[in-house]
Amino acid sequence: MASSRIEWTEMTWNPTTGCDKISAGCKYCYAEVMAKRLQAMGIDKYKDAFKLSLHEDAINIPYSWKSPKIVFVNSMSDLFHKDVPLEFIKKVFHVMNDNPQHVFQVLTKRSDILLKYSKELKWSHNIWMGVSVEDSRVVERVNDLRKTKARIKFLSCEPLIGPIPKINLKGIDWVIVGGESGRKARPMDVEWVLDIQAQCEKADVKFFFKQWGGVNKKKSGRVLNGRTYDDMPGIELVEDF
Repeated sequence: MASSRIEWTEMTWNPTTGCDKISAGCKYCYAEVMAKRLQAMGIDKYKDAFKLSLHEDAINIPYSWKSPKIVFVNSMSDLFHKDVPLEFIKKVFHVMNDNPQHVFQVLTKRSDILLKYSKELKWSHNIWMGVSVEDSRVVERVNDLRKTKARIKFLSCEPLIGPIPKINLKGIDWVIVGGESGRKARPMDVEWVLDIQAQCEKADVKFFFKQWGGVNKKKSGRVLNGRTYDDMPGIELVEDF
């Protein structure tokens, strides 16, 4: 596990690492770049760079955390990758079920596999399930997410590379929006962001604006409409259990 600079979480936990590109949002994957960097640094967990790898030795890490955490699960992979066995996913879910004092944020682009496995998994209150929706071409992922039993359902529209008009936000609790960052970052139109923010406001859905992105994301900042948007769903942590 590691502390995280991602604005909407506190730390990351990676029972799997590595992935494959499946849609336009994956083109300049930050995790792939980071995995190659960690491989070059000689970090054993990334000896295969961005090839999908399962890490049984990482599954029980949450039992060692002494205070409640907000945790992004698999920041360096996708738990619902087609080559991750259901039994492995169940082991990860068991650990999340068994640690109700923490909030676990799971994010996938593979909503079809998520939906397929959903009924096989135990959705305890502390598991937030999200799908990545980078433009209108993949908006069907929202419908798959809506059919799961996750208590908190969220969308990550990052990198936002196109408009997403008229999102069906029924049953959705939270939307994160962010621009792509890095040397080859694709531009994000302010109107795309404002439209999603207005949709969330109308539907009474929490809205979090993560960043404008670009070559220098720090300089670009994260101010929208003259303010920052840091809204998140209510967090229920169980300290004594």
